[in-house]
Amino acid sequence: MSDILQEVDERSRLAGTNRFELLLFQLGKDTQVGTREIYGINVFKVREALVMPSITPMPGAPEYVMGVANIRGQIIPVVDLPAVVGCQPDGLNILLVTEYERSIQGFAVENVEEIRRLEWKRVISAEVSAAGGMVTSLARLDEDDEKGRLALVLDVEQILRLALPARFKGGNEVTQHHDIQIPQGSVILYADDSGVARSQIEKTLTHLGLPFVGTKTGKEAWERLQVFAKDAKAANIPIRQKIALVLTDLEMPEMDGFTLARQMKENETLKDIPVVIHSSLSGTANESHANSVGADGYVAKFSPDELARAIVKVL
Repeated sequence: MSDILQEVDERSRLAGTNRFELLLFQLGKDTQVGTREIYGINVFKVREALVMPSITPMPGAPEYVMGVANIRGQIIPVVDLPAVVGCQPDGLNILLVTEYERSIQGFAVENVEEIRRLEWKRVISAEVSAAGGMVTSLARLDEDDEKGRLALVLDVEQILRLALPARFKGGNEVTQHHDIQIPQGSVILYADDSGVARSQIEKTLTHLGLPFVGTKTGKEAWERLQVFAKDAKAANIPIRQKIALVLTDLEMPEMDGFTLARQMKENETLKDIPVVIHSSLSGTANESHANSVGADGYVAKFSPDELARAIVKVL
């Protein structure tokens, strides 16, 4: 099992190439339709995959929390992922130890299949495809798009909101004063494929008195930037009077945040717009990659005050 999560440095080099690696796993039979689907999460968010350790039940724990496990001296909550998603497994055999939004937790799953390297263009938004719920996107696993298998990429922010509500921040928790000024008539453009994250961002920006335009993918953000650039040129004004800042997630269908930042910095019209990467993929490696593609700032999800300070710093 440890072999499946090696070569971290090699995977880090995928940043900015619009490629990523998806850890595929099974959760059992869907209780509504009876099918057995393949699910996935980004390998970068997985610390390790273990044969299910001993779980200690906790009285009064939230509904989907099985208890806690002692993983190398660290006590972490264990979430029954099939129960959250609505599946009936044959057994909970594997624990995925993950890091999201500065916290460590375990997800109990039925089985782990493999790691698949994909281009983000092979991933489509679940909202666009009329899916959604616990799923942010659908990944085409095979070259034959018409007959190939699909993996359901889970919205872990939404899952954590349900399973571990005490850890969840809604976006209204700004406790410090932040004096942020942007040009009259300009907006902050943000991109995030998680509905929960979009709600958090919008509440924070609203509290700060900052106008914004939201998008769900890096590709959608790039297309909106082209429109803003065209409008600025027609009005004979600098692009910064249209877009004060771009705030982008990393993992998004069609185009990731690293690629969006790199394309902006390589574009003569857009290169002066500050870019802040806002991601649940915390760690110095990702901050280094953010610098390498020209991003002006990096902030880990989700702290409203830290997000505000990152915006102030680049502006």
